[in-house]
Amino acid sequence: MTLPEMPALTVAPVLQRPPAEASRTVFAVVLALGLCHFLNDMMQSMLAAIYPMLKANYSLSFGQIGFLTFAFQFTASLLQPLIGAYADKRPLTFSLPVGMAFTFCGLIALAFANHYVLLVAGACLVGLGSAVFHPESSRIARLASGGRHGTAQSLFQVGGNAGTASGPLLAAFIVVPAGQTSVAWFSLAALVGILVLTRVSFWYAHHHVRAKRASARPVAQFPRKTVVRTIGVLVALMFSKFVYMASMTSYFIFFLIHKFGIGVQAAQFHLFVYLGAVALGTVIGGPIGDRIGTRRVIWISILGILPFTLAMPYADLTWTTILSVIIGMVLASAFPSIIVFAQEILPGRVGMVAGMFFGLAFGMGGIAAAALGQLADATSIEFVYKVCSFLPALGLLAVFLPNIDKDVGKEVGKMEEAAVKSA
Repeated sequence: MTLPEMPALTVAPVLQRPPAEASRTVFAVVLALGLCHFLNDMMQSMLAAIYPMLKANYSLSFGQIGFLTFAFQFTASLLQPLIGAYADKRPLTFSLPVGMAFTFCGLIALAFANHYVLLVAGACLVGLGSAVFHPESSRIARLASGGRHGTAQSLFQVGGNAGTASGPLLAAFIVVPAGQTSVAWFSLAALVGILVLTRVSFWYAHHHVRAKRASARPVAQFPRKTVVRTIGVLVALMFSKFVYMASMTSYFIFFLIHKFGIGVQAAQFHLFVYLGAVALGTVIGGPIGDRIGTRRVIWISILGILPFTLAMPYADLTWTTILSVIIGMVLASAFPSIIVFAQEILPGRVGMVAGMFFGLAFGMGGIAAAALGQLADATSIEFVYKVCSFLPALGLLAVFLPNIDKDVGKEVGKMEEAAVKSA
């Protein structure tokens, strides 16, 4: 009996290479999501940027400021994997514009709050909007990728990087001079996001039916032990990446000023150069992963920067700048590959994986910044960078990551053998 040709094996329902019609719209959808990621992260990064103004306007204590951060982080970090896991089972087709509407309401609350409770409510709404946005938009970016999952993740994530960098600048030049109510002007960005995401949601409503049909096709299932070990390794690599990046984004300016005696503006320029390298690394990391494999990119991007991080605490100013560019570009290239790798090891849980890892990125960065600040107070800022320079050594754990392509090939063989026997 002739065995009919088996459909292409997928690791998750949305990993199917979409038909030509979907492929033609891939970049329009992914770029739209990247734009909205820029708007979302720009708006949420403004919250911390206006803390000094809120502290003065409402006579807040540092404890109250800290609770505002907690309110935002709780909703933005902890709810993301829960929302993603729910949407994996029951796709929330038009959740993206709803999430951006939460952000819109949060900005209005922050702009016109006349009591601390309203500030907390505004922070929670902004965090909730972010919690809805990240897992669902990551899922749609993957569906619209045309099989180029790493490229789609890179384009999507670089929007968030640019938004995070732009928020404090916009707050400094617009909100601080004009006052708290000027935060309301940024709700216009949320309205733009709602309109764009509504169009994206219509595209998703049409195409997620194909993804649902694809779930009936063969799916490579990895042993539970392999899944647990892999997720543990990826979390450890995330820890290495985001703790080191927290040291750079939060304290690099102070390190340069203290060690080299340069001015604040000069130090800010060096930070800008580093952040530009991070954005570049995010863009190129995904396409490279699509070509050489996500496992190799993770190896190179984490462990590969170890010689550079070890050298930076002892370098002069010129070499510190050069090393920071190399570190930022190479290290940033890891995140798109980590997301794609995790989504492939957990088939059918694209939203939960995206929510979990974006939530971890939020949480680890915030906790690390606070812990490193305490360490700097107790020792010195130079000592912080000497300690952090060893973090990329955790990249050695990548040896425990399974070879996805090889393992999927084995699963194909098993399924074909089972099909032959049943025939």
